Amino acid sequence: MRMIYITRKEHFSASHKLHMEDWSDERNEEVFGKCSNPNGHGHNYQVYVTIKGEPDKGTGFLVNLKTISSIINEYVIEHVDHKNLNEDVDFLRDIMPTTENVVKGIWEQLQPEMNKLNCSLHCVKLQETENNYAEYYG
Repeated sequence: MRMIYITRKEHFSASHKLHMEDWSDERNEEVFGKCSNPNGHGHNYQVYVTIKGEPDKGTGFLVNLKTISSIINEYVIEHVDHKNLNEDVDFLRDIMPTTENVVKGIWEQLQPEMNKLNCSLHCVKLQETENNYAEYYG
């Protein structure tokens, strides 16, 4: 078997606020810094979805990347783009929307759909800023 890994990149813009309700504003600012801004703040996120498997002998494709793009857009982007991650996204309900938690939530949205294809979800990478990203391997 020759294992191939391919990655599709998509993007979305969203806001969030990192804040613990039972902490003082001072404690929240100490721990979360600018991310605890009372009105929240936003990011232009990049999401990288890597799948793995054996390519089809005829087409040479593992999976057509248009299919992967459609799945990412239907199950993730449509739910998070231009949304408040704290309030508007069902799959993040009651979860602190850190990069680490958001990337895990994206994985959980995508994994069942990827299992229906001739591939496996290998990694989801969520880049929050130029310098910060998280990767999740399930």
